[in-house]
Amino acid sequence: MGNKQNLSRDNKIENNFEILKKHFPSCFDRDGRFNYEKFKEEIKVDEINLSKESYGLDWLGKSYARVLTFETTRTLLKEDEDWNGKEENINSGNLLIKGDNLEVLKHLYHAYYEKIKLIYIDPPYNTGNDGFVYQDDRKFTVKELMKLAGVDEDKAKRILEFVNSKNNSHSAWLTFMYPRLYIARRLLKDDGVIFVSIDDNEVAQLRLLMDEIFGEENFVAQLPTVMNLKGNNDEYGFAGTHEFTIVYAKQKYITQLNQFSVNVDELDDWQEDEKGFYKQGANLKATGVNAPREKRPNLYFPIFIDDNNNIYVNDDDQPPKHYVGNLITLYPITNSKEMSWRWSKDKFIKNKEDIIISRNGGIGIYKKQRPALGDLPSKKPKTIFYKPEYSSGNGTVRIKELFIEKVFSNPKPYQLIKDFLKIGSNSTDFILDFFAGSGTTGDAVMQLNAEDGGNRKFILVQLPEPIDEKKNKTAYEFVKNELGVNEPTIFDICKERLIRASKKIAEETIKTKIAEKQKEIKELEGKLDLENKEEKIKQLKAEINSLKNQDLGFKIFETTPVWDDYLLDDKELTENTKIFNRILFEDDIKALLTTWKTYDGIPLIEKYEEINLSDYTAYYCKNNLYLLNNGWNTKYIQSLLEKIDAEDDFVVNKIIIFGYHFESKHLREIEENIRNYSNKKQIEIETILRF
Repeated sequence: MGNKQNLSRDNKIENNFEILKKHFPSCFDRDGRFNYEKFKEEIKVDEINLSKESYGLDWLGKSYARVLTFETTRTLLKEDEDWNGKEENINSGNLLIKGDNLEVLKHLYHAYYEKIKLIYIDPPYNTGNDGFVYQDDRKFTVKELMKLAGVDEDKAKRILEFVNSKNNSHSAWLTFMYPRLYIARRLLKDDGVIFVSIDDNEVAQLRLLMDEIFGEENFVAQLPTVMNLKGNNDEYGFAGTHEFTIVYAKQKYITQLNQFSVNVDELDDWQEDEKGFYKQGANLKATGVNAPREKRPNLYFPIFIDDNNNIYVNDDDQPPKHYVGNLITLYPITNSKEMSWRWSKDKFIKNKEDIIISRNGGIGIYKKQRPALGDLPSKKPKTIFYKPEYSSGNGTVRIKELFIEKVFSNPKPYQLIKDFLKIGSNSTDFILDFFAGSGTTGDAVMQLNAEDGGNRKFILVQLPEPIDEKKNKTAYEFVKNELGVNEPTIFDICKERLIRASKKIAEETIKTKIAEKQKEIKELEGKLDLENKEEKIKQLKAEINSLKNQDLGFKIFETTPVWDDYLLDDKELTENTKIFNRILFEDDIKALLTTWKTYDGIPLIEKYEEINLSDYTAYYCKNNLYLLNNGWNTKYIQSLLEKIDAEDDFVVNKIIIFGYHFESKHLREIEENIRNYSNKKQIEIETILRF
């Protein structure tokens, strides 16, 4: 029967061994054993500078963390249809997912592989007072762990004792973080970037872990991030003012980070010409060890400058015949030493408008420094990350603006996250935060989109972590009494914050922006002879329309435990198996469908269509047809084949079948009919049987 799959085995993260097999198949023999000598030949080891470094990071739970990374999911994904069907959410591209973030990251893997531009996370800091302990409900036996982790019996026993001890050691924290960061890297685009908030308790361990997962060469910055300028006098020896933000790129050599726009009070440093803003940049005389004339003889030549600051560079190094006033001849000479120019003759000729002539004391030529990105002046962010808006108190202020009460402790200020978004993302990118907390990242994404007209989409993941009534009575009572939730969780706070933030952004930021642009239109309409007047008005109206259509909604999904009798071993999978006796209701089928289509690379926001084959309901999405319901009959095959031929927009490349709901004779009928039928569209259709 076509391609048989057991998703309890197949739906997992690709490990390094499988990546080698995919890209270097010739290095494996017929029994699947890896030939290292052949591999060295393939990569031309003599052309690669191999590191002899033996320094690395190891801890007791590392092998266990790798087992968790590559273990299959133990949950299904379920859609909140009532919520997602609301007018403000039905077409939204934003996601809020309830569940353990390791499970969710695995579910997202196939649909969002290399699609996320920026990840921001604020994980547990492991301060000893933040409640972090390593907890794991997976119950491996010693023999199972020996096989999965490739360790001996003694180490397997020590690992299981360690992971079952509710530990908060550095090793426990690393075991917790490793699989999440490993999968997160796979979700990043090649030019993607990750920002991680952390404090002194785990910053050293985090750096080493990030070096191992992302590669030391992809380290970008460790930003001391000032959260409390007055200082915390409760700390020993020094009043603490900051925590850290660790920044890594997926592939640093292709990653472009944006710059900040300059403030109004900084505009004095900038001037404007016909090409836009600029300020004085580097001297065009070269400096450094390669600057002497003998190192770069082709870059030693005369430049001629007349009284109107016209620049002349000629192939024959002769002065121009026509010029204004006096003519100065300038060579790249520094302290009587013959050096070189930074630019070639050709570049001087083509970029004359990008040169500043300075006559302050002596004559010099400088490059015009243009904004790095966009049309407005910009500046590179500094490694000490500080603005008054980054104060931790501002995070609480935002919570009180939205909730009146302090319903969440130590939320990040959205202004900080918004600046990370400015640096690491562009207007249409996906943003992921899998430690969502109160939802600051979602708030920041919506706010920035409203300010710059962007269309970034957020994916937030939050565990339904119970709110302790004794430790946070205000939050507990708010969720229970005002939101009507019997068992209050952090997820409920996150969801409610997104609702209230979107409303506030619509009523304040977007409303103000629209009013400003409408005022500009009226002013333009009053100008009679303005060049490109109609085009400017048209552009402003388009911007107003974009603001009115800002995505301020979000869809909700959650993980739900998979059925106990669904996770079967391969040896139990036969077409006639009777092991699976559970009756699936409509909600079960839809959870299975959501999980499978995500596994098939279809984003969660993509809607599926119910297809009626006579009186059998199938599900169609992105050229995949899912046959999940029981009750299949031979007559439905004819209906399916007729539909494939008759409807132009019904193009099926794969038919995915839930094997437990089909008799073996019907499975054979489907495969044989699909294989032997010459459909009018002449498309190849693959049948896949799943369990």
